Amino acid sequence: MNLTDRDRLGFSLLSLDGLSVGDALGNQGLERAASPPWTWTDDTAMALAIVECLARDGSLDADRLAAAFVRGFDADRGRGYGAGTYAILAAASGGRPWRELAGAVFGGEGSRGNGAAMRAAPIGAYFYDDYERVAREARTSAAPTHAHPDGEAGAVAVALAAAVATRIGKDARLPREDVLRVPLAHLDPGPTRDWLEKIAAVPFTEDPARVATIFGDGSQILSSDTVPFCLWCAARHLDSYEDAVWTAIDRGGDPDTTGAIVGGIVALAVGGPPAAWREAREPVRLGDAERRAASAH
Repeated sequence: MNLTDRDRLGFSLLSLDGLSVGDALGNQGLERAASPPWTWTDDTAMALAIVECLARDGSLDADRLAAAFVRGFDADRGRGYGAGTYAILAAASGGRPWRELAGAVFGGEGSRGNGAAMRAAPIGAYFYDDYERVAREARTSAAPTHAHPDGEAGAVAVALAAAVATRIGKDARLPREDVLRVPLAHLDPGPTRDWLEKIAAVPFTEDPARVATIFGDGSQILSSDTVPFCLWCAARHLDSYEDAVWTAIDRGGDPDTTGAIVGGIVALAVGGPPAAWREAREPVRLGDAERRAASAH
């Protein structure tokens, strides 16, 4: 299949739509009747920067992406950025090199948090037909803020899960278990891969509350504490955006991030979030290129 840049961007925008709605719903807490507008967080702000770079360049360059992250951060620093990312972007805004900053946090180890994962689903949507490319671009996307290999692994896992969901959205005969299996085939050893391998063996009939107690719900704000459970939720409810997102955020933990990850994946399989939820979400303002692509799909 010969995909155009507009085709790819359309998939990426669909993922961004699901990501932003899940983020915004999770950000309202656990109130199922939360009054609109549902405000979104840094998860959406940073995903927007990724989509803008893909729309402009057709690929991700770490320097240009870092600059886009800084622009979004400077436009609104009150979006709930995590402490490590806030420090990196604030210093980069002041002119310090992002590579130095990203590698210096957490005692020089770099961040292994879930922040690179929360924004990665649109990458998998864009490059869904090439898993190796998905993994490569996802690693690039993590670099400006998450220099630790396990922080990077979270971005790779989510992007690959989104690529699988895009394929399933086009061919429902493909197994939903691939949402878990494909990332495992491309991840290096580490905590995120270890926990993902374990949760991939858990039947979807298991109680999600029990599964979250064992595998994590994002409470520790780590990739390994967040991504495996999110991918399991997405695979379990790949035919229902509402059920997938509620299952993820009902556990508490880090609900805007779990909502963003799961929403950005499952939207690709089902064609987007419910219209009522999209209307309740605070508007997501797209640039000219993204707006043109959105009007074409």
